[in-house]
Amino acid sequence: MKVGYIGIDQYGTHYNMEKYPRKELLEYLGYKHCQKMYCDLKTGGSRHIGYVIGGHWIEVLEVHDWNKER
Repeated sequence: MKVGYIGIDQYGTHYNMEKYPRKELLEYLGYKHCQKMYCDLKTGGSRHIGYVIGGHWIEVLEVHDWNKER
């Protein structure tokens, strides 16, 4: 079960988010625009991993409940 999201920037600052990572990060940091951040894959291509907002490179991770019933 997905609990929410966590964002970690290049300085190690953590941002906890519930439902909409992009919207919540923009509101918290006080910006209206952002750019997507990508990571290259070994197999070629790239994957969207976070956002660049006002000098913060924020990687967004999905948080799941570890103790859920299976």
